[in-house]
Amino acid sequence: MNKRKQNGFSLIEIMVTSFIVAFGLVGMAALQLKSLQAAHSAYQRSVASVIALDVVERLWANMAMDTPLSDAELREQSLAHWQQTTNNRQSLPGLGLTLNHPLGTNTYVITVDWSESRFGANDVPSQFVYSVDLYPNS
Repeated sequence: MNKRKQNGFSLIEIMVTSFIVAFGLVGMAALQLKSLQAAHSAYQRSVASVIALDVVERLWANMAMDTPLSDAELREQSLAHWQQTTNNRQSLPGLGLTLNHPLGTNTYVITVDWSESRFGANDVPSQFVYSVDLYPNS
């Protein structure tokens, strides 16, 4: 008689265990997706940093030229170089570049803008700002 009351008890244990395992697997999948998003965002920030450092190198080279380019020409040249890569893919989606040089200072502020549109984000604007002081050779 005691056996009869426990019929189906193992089935309930298996169902509860299955539910807990399924919930854990869904949590692990969500964690993996967040990890991929963070890694992609870090990659894009690294590319933006490389673009800003390339602009700094162009500024140094521009200072050594006999007829230096204007800030606007230098910005356009840098932007044209980084918008298309060798295999005709953009380096950053929606790439924008701003070069500010307040008069009377040696400080340049380089701002790299792009839109983060991967993983379902609807064109979230991202920005990397780099400031550098360039001192002319004396």
